[in-house]
This record gives sequence, structure tokens and C-alpha cells, in this order.
Amino acid sequence: MRRILLTLYRVRGPLYGVTALILVAVAFTSGISLGDGARQVRNIVAVISVGVLTVCVLLVFIGPRLIPTREAVAISAPVSGRWLSMNSPATKVPSHGIRLYGQAYAIDLVHEPDDTARPTFGSGSAMRPAREYPAFGEPVFAMIDGVVVRATDWRRDHRARSSGLAIAYMLIEGAVRELGGPGFILGNHVTIRGANGNFATVAHLEQGSVAVKVGETVRAGTRIARCGNSGNSSEPHVHAQLMDRASPWTAQGLPMLFVDVVLDDGGPLAALPGTGQHMIAAVPRG
Repeated sequence: MRRILLTLYRVRGPLYGVTALILVAVAFTSGISLGDGARQVRNIVAVISVGVLTVCVLLVFIGPRLIPTREAVAISAPVSGRWLSMNSPATKVPSHGIRLYGQAYAIDLVHEPDDTARPTFGSGSAMRPAREYPAFGEPVFAMIDGVVVRATDWRRDHRARSSGLAIAYMLIEGAVRELGGPGFILGNHVTIRGANGNFATVAHLEQGSVAVKVGETVRAGTRIARCGNSGNSSEPHVHAQLMDRASPWTAQGLPMLFVDVVLDDGGPLAALPGTGQHMIAAVPRG
């Protein structure tokens, strides 16, 4: 029974998406005159879909209790220089509010070479050009040794959502992106499979910047792309996560910590900064 529940928990994302689309289709056809047989089929489909959605919601609460506890895996930071941590698992889990797409322990990193370099939220344009942010175009590095299993960079870099109204727009935009699956949420991204079966993903990369191909072997510290603002992103930043499977649809997030970073409070050389905390990462030697 435990294995069945874990399997259902892994596929809850696709199940939820498919049944939600089915219910939307049922709602659109509710005003169309149908024969008795077709109407009965539609009603049965609607009842089953509601049941599946209910199971998916229950799994959100049950699933995390079934997942075994894992020790944090030490990996290389995907960036170099001074970066601000946002949505960090060192502060809360799940770090982004949900466990879908393997992002229970994901972290967002915003480049701040100094405290005045990054545009202030709410000042200037509601949707600033991505190039106004110091993170845009910064090199992104492989976090582990391994083989590239996903590499995509065709999605555009959109403007930042740099005001309250723009963030509200982003929430609606994000709901639409969900219909396209995790690729449209992550934007341009690279996933690397390590020898131990872990999968490291960096996301929101700059369009056309990915420098590796699927099947290529890389070492931790290898430059693989540049930071962008693609996918469901409010401003240019690097989204990093470690997973137990390649597909974000079914992967569970894994805890991680960065090696060779110094925290702004003088913390250890192997750590993960909390939300609102800066870290300085060494230049990779991959």
C-alpha cells in the first residue's frame, strides 16, 4: 500500500493537470445539447475527474510523510561571486511552497555584487528589461560531475516583474504556464545525471546560452550556460535543485548544500544560505 501511495504521489502533477483540463472541457460542453448516452458519459467522466482531483489534494498532505529522510548532498554552487539567497530550504521546506517538479529543496540565487547594484523593487518601470539586473548574463556552472540528460534554451527572456501589479500579472501568467508542464515553469534549463543517481537542475537560463548537449559528460564547475529570465521568473536569477529522477513531473527533491561558499555571517565553507542571506561562491575549477 505504501508503494502504491508513493507512486500516486509521484504522478500527482500529471494526474492533476489532465483531470483539471477534462473538467474544463466538461464545463465548456455543459451548455451543449447532447443525447442521453453522451450526457451520461460526460457526467461519469466529471465524477471520476473530481474523485481524482480529490485524491491528488489528499496526496499533498499524505505524501511527504511517506518519503524517507535523506542526508544533504554536498555539491558545487552553480554561480560565482556574491549572490543573495531567496526561497531557501535552509529557511523552510518546501522552499517554494510546493513539492511539485522536484523543487522541495530548490533555492533561488540573485546576483548582488554590492548592495546597490540590483534595481529596487517598486522603483522605475513595472516591468524592467532583464538586462538591467546584474544577474542577467552571469555564467552558470554544473553543480555535479555527470552526463547531461536535458538541455533546452529556446524560450525567450521576458521582462522582470518589478512592481506589485506586475507580480499579480505573473501569478496569472504562471497559472497559464502550468498548462504547458514543468518546462514552461523552469524555462530554459539543464539537468545533469550524477554517478550516484542524483539529478542536478539549473533553470531560468538565458535564451541561446546553453553550452552543453544531451549525452555530453561534464565536471562540476564546468560553465554550461548563462543566467537569464525565462520561465516563471520575476527577475533574472538562478534556480537550482537536486532531484532523484530526471523528469520534474515525477521527481522528488533532495536536500543539498554548497561547498566552497562563504556566508555573509561568516558561516561554514559547506552550507546553504537562508532566505535573505548572501553567499560568496568561489570561482569554479571545472
